[in-house]
Amino acid sequence: MRKNNKRDRQMDKEKIIVALDVNKIKELERLLDLLSPYVKVFKVGMELFYSCGPKALDIVKKYDREIFLDLKFHDIPNTVRSSAKVATRLGVFMFNVHASGGSEMMKAAVEGSEEESAKLGVDRPRILGVTVLTSMDNAALKQTGINASPENQVLNLARLTKESGLDGVVASPKEISLVRKETGKDFLIVTPGVRPEDSEKGDQKRTATPKEALELGADYIVIGRPVTKAENPVKTIKSILG
Repeated sequence: MRKNNKRDRQMDKEKIIVALDVNKIKELERLLDLLSPYVKVFKVGMELFYSCGPKALDIVKKYDREIFLDLKFHDIPNTVRSSAKVATRLGVFMFNVHASGGSEMMKAAVEGSEEESAKLGVDRPRILGVTVLTSMDNAALKQTGINASPENQVLNLARLTKESGLDGVVASPKEISLVRKETGKDFLIVTPGVRPEDSEKGDQKRTATPKEALELGADYIVIGRPVTKAENPVKTIKSILG
């Protein structure tokens, strides 16, 4: 029994992505010093990338850790194709685009990344389609002219993402089971909006605990502020790992 528990904890370590939502190199390095022994993949989002640029990615690589580049490309197909090439050159493990940009745009991202990875002789990064942000609910969707529920809109976009040749989606914990049933076991589901039981939800509306999200079938879970803003980030990540 103990051996099974140990394997489960190791699997959790493989699946946890910590969001490095900071804007200074010193703070980035502090978090990596603390957390890199326990986490294999880190998310670099807009705040960090726009503040520090590709240098932030180079620093994460120095710790021999993988990068999920979370810039949510959403533009005309040609621009997204070029952006996907850049993301591929940056050597990230995974990046994303907004699925609401449409099939042509998503296919362009795949084409651009495949062209660049073939040129460089490297594996193509995994590409995800962002479905519905975890901060959005029925009311927020209606404000944008979408009358579908978050669940139905996520499913619609997950289908489109898979048909467009992407590797998976970003979806809240509330839609994991629905997406898994619709898209199959080999389609990646990366889940933000994950909060330990004693954490505040903040601006997240569709949330779950790490254990719940993994049991529902997420391939990766993204945890940010509950870890990075904790008084003791190491203690917090250890408590999540079990």
